[in-house]
This record gives sequence, C-alpha cells and structure tokens, in this order.
Amino acid sequence: MSTPGTNYINCEKGIWSWLTTIDHKRISLMYFYTILGFFLLGGLFAILLRTELLTAEPMFMNGNQYNRAMTLHGSLMVFMVIVPGIPALLGNFCLPIMVGAKDVAFPKLNLLSWYLLIGGALIAMLSLFWGGVDTGWTFYTPYSSKSADAVTMVVFGAFIMGLSSIMTGLNFLVTIHKLRAPGMTMMRMPLFVWSLYATAIMQVLASPVLGITLLLIVAERVFGIGIFDPNLGGDPVLFQHFFWFYSHPAVYIMVVPAMGVVSEVISTFSQKTIFGYKAIAFSSLGIAFISFLVWGHHMFVSGQSDLAGTIFSVLTMLVGVPTAIKIFNWIATLYKGRIKLDTPMIWTLNFLANFTIGGVTGLFLAAVAVDVHVHDTYFVVAHFHYTMLGGALTGLFSGLYYWFPKMTGRMYNETQGRIAAVLVFIGFNATFIPQFIMGSQGMPRRYHTYDGVFAPYHMASTFGSYILAAGFLFAVYILVRDMFKGEKIEDKNPWGGTTLEWTTQTPPIHENFEEIPTVTGSPYEYR
Repeated sequence: MSTPGTNYINCEKGIWSWLTTIDHKRISLMYFYTILGFFLLGGLFAILLRTELLTAEPMFMNGNQYNRAMTLHGSLMVFMVIVPGIPALLGNFCLPIMVGAKDVAFPKLNLLSWYLLIGGALIAMLSLFWGGVDTGWTFYTPYSSKSADAVTMVVFGAFIMGLSSIMTGLNFLVTIHKLRAPGMTMMRMPLFVWSLYATAIMQVLASPVLGITLLLIVAERVFGIGIFDPNLGGDPVLFQHFFWFYSHPAVYIMVVPAMGVVSEVISTFSQKTIFGYKAIAFSSLGIAFISFLVWGHHMFVSGQSDLAGTIFSVLTMLVGVPTAIKIFNWIATLYKGRIKLDTPMIWTLNFLANFTIGGVTGLFLAAVAVDVHVHDTYFVVAHFHYTMLGGALTGLFSGLYYWFPKMTGRMYNETQGRIAAVLVFIGFNATFIPQFIMGSQGMPRRYHTYDGVFAPYHMASTFGSYILAAGFLFAVYILVRDMFKGEKIEDKNPWGGTTLEWTTQTPPIHENFEEIPTVTGSPYEYR
C-alpha cells in the first residue's frame, strides 16, 4: 500500500504492480508506451508506402504487398493510435484530477480497457504471420467476405478494441456525472473535460454499431450467412451504411478530444480567460450530435438517391458551424493575449493551421458534384490526413508536451521540443499539399503504380514524408528520453494554468489530492 503523499510513480515497485494497477495515472502511462509503440509501427508502414510511390514503376513491392502494407498502416493508426490516443492516454490521466476525483468511477474496468486494447491489437497484428490483409482499413464488402483468411482475425481484433473504447467512454461518463468535486458544476468543468464528455457519448453510442458490423463479417465468412455478399442474398451497400454510421462519429472521437487540448493550451499560453466558454462547451456536444447524421456523404457514388445525397450534403456542411465556433473563439482568445511560444503552443498552432485546411476541404467534399469528381483520389487522402494527422495526432502531441511535467515530474528540453514541432509542420505540409494537387487532377488512391505525369508530386510528397517522420521520431525521442533523464521539477504549475490538475503535487500523489478540493470559480481565471 502507498503512504500518504507518495507520488503515483514511486508508490509501488515492480512490473507486476504496474500490470495489476488500478491507478488511472499508471494506466495512462501504460497507454503512453502502448500507443507510441503502435504509432511508430504504423509510421514505418507509411514510410514504406511513400518510398514505394517515389517512382511511377514498382520498386520493392508488388500490388498485393502494397495493399497489405496500406491496410496495416490504416488499421494501426486508426484503431490502435488515434481513436484511443487522447481519450485513453491523456483523458485517463487528466479527467479525474480535473474534476477533483480520486480516480475514475470504475478503476478495474479501466485496467480491463487497456488489456482489451492490447489483446485486440495483438490478435489483429497476428495477421502479419497469417498472410496479411489487403482489404484496406475499411474492410469493404463483398471483397472482405471472400479475401484472405487473416481478415477474420483482423476484424475480430478490431471488435475487441471497440469494446475497449466503449468501456473507456462509459467510465468517463459516470466519472463526470458522479465524482465531480463539491462546487464543480457542469459549467465549471474545464473544456478538455467537456470534449471528453462529448467523445464518451459518441464512443458509447457509435462503437456498438461497428462491433455488430464486424461480427456480421465474421459470421458471413465463417458460417456462410448471406448479409453483405450478393451471391448469398446480401447487400454490400448495407455494410457501407453500417460502417460509416460508426466511422463518421469516429472521426470526431479522434478530433474532439484534440479540440479540448487546444482549448486548454491556448488559454494557458495566452494567459487569458477562454473566449466564449459556453459556446465552446456546447459546440462539442453539437459536433457529437451532428456526427451521427452525416455518414451518407461517404456514399455519394454508391447509388443512393439524389434526395439522400442532397440531405447528407447539407448536413455535412452544417458540421462546419460548431467547428467554426471553436476556431473563432480560439482566435479571439489569442487576440491581445500574452502568448508564449513554448512547445505545446507551437503544436497547437500547427493544429489550428492544418485542421482548418482539413475542415475547409471537407466542405468541398460535402458538395456532391465536387465529391464525385475527386472521389477515391489523393484529394480525399490529403483531406483525411489534414483532419486526422494534422488535427487529432497533432493535438495528442500538444497535450503530451503540455501535461508532460505534471505526468512525470520532469521537464523536457524546450529548444528541442520546438524544433520537433516545426519539423512536423514543414514535413506534414510538404507531404500532403502535393496530394491535393494530384488528387484534383485525377490521381486515384490505393494504387502502387501511376501515370508518370504525377511523378513530380509523388516525389515531393515522399521527400516531405521523410521530414515528417524525422520530426515525429525526434518528438517521441524527446518524450521518452526526458521521462527518465529530464530535469526534475517541484513546481506544481510550470505553465501557469488555472485548472485543478495544476494545484496538485508534481507528479500527483496516489489519490490525486490530500483533501478533495471545493471549487468556487471558473476554470480559467486569469488577471
């Protein structure tokens, strides 16, 4: 047992104490190493793909190998990195402390969620030794119903990881509603907590749809039940409806927590009360609500009616309203603020620039005529990465650098952190701006050979990916190295934040607070 005042890192020794822990902060660190490991593996496949595309002719992959590498890259980054990234890693660490609780509502369920992520990921990764999977991370039927046997394994692994996501969301919802400190009303919660609240709603409501859909694929493959395969009386378009009903909310499961991180970082590094607190808080719920109504914009070329296409087009454009509210309020917060360009703030500015481009190009794709022209081209690839990598993943690194001193009790090298963030920004845009151009000119995605007219764009994109990879590798190296070798700090509040986590010991004690705090004011009280 830990003694009063002992921080969570040193309270118990040994690997077994970590593998059996129910302390949300230790579980967060286990997610840290797990997710970063998957991120590095997914990034490796991305570099292999970009290197293969350096020339118009095949280099070291044939078509099947390319498809398998592409499927693994997408599956790793979506299901094992970005979906669990901010909620499971940063949310696990910060949410209980930010609402004044000793832990999450269900600590043992929290640990089980980590084991389910690990178990599901290992089952999915076994496909590497089972011949690989070449369906793409979307597992579109009817091809996924008939392709390599390893599809069953990957799909079942994704199902188990979906259970992890549901349990995390349920835990967060109960924690927010039942364990807030005295005086911590909903309108006094930090905006990061609001973002996790909206995300948890999406996790609990949308993830079961994906789970059922994946089980239906397994049933069709194993038992020959006709659900999606037209030869068995099924409908392959039905799979698209099921899959995108989950996967569009999943986009916001990945992005909305990053928006919460941005709200915290901008307020702290501007030393200014957040502009439009209620508007930002409710816009998170607005995004969560609308995200369930727009799945059909992925299916404009699937044969759906003109009326359905028009309705989904309008609803998709409507998503831009709560997103624009956030961006406007963030810029208003920055205006005349005492801005400090430390590493978390540079990552956040990366987010603002890149995610705005992702959002604006999303409006292009919401227009049916434009979408039909660029459907399944590199324009969609670039838009997706500006949203997921430029938005969700950049937000994850912003949060990691922001809460790093609180999580570890050490400070990273600030100069190196800034260099890594700038490298990522340069490499990211060098990688994906050429993809917008070639996509608008008709370069299809998911091809490992192409017309030579697109060679200059692919070459620029590949060299940009090397810069991007160097930036992310440097950023990860700094975090891992300085977790053990960084300068120790005793300052509870190195950034001057005003939310509850900055009032606790650094690193926090086992139960977060010596005494449960009583909250009397707003979370952003700057003079």
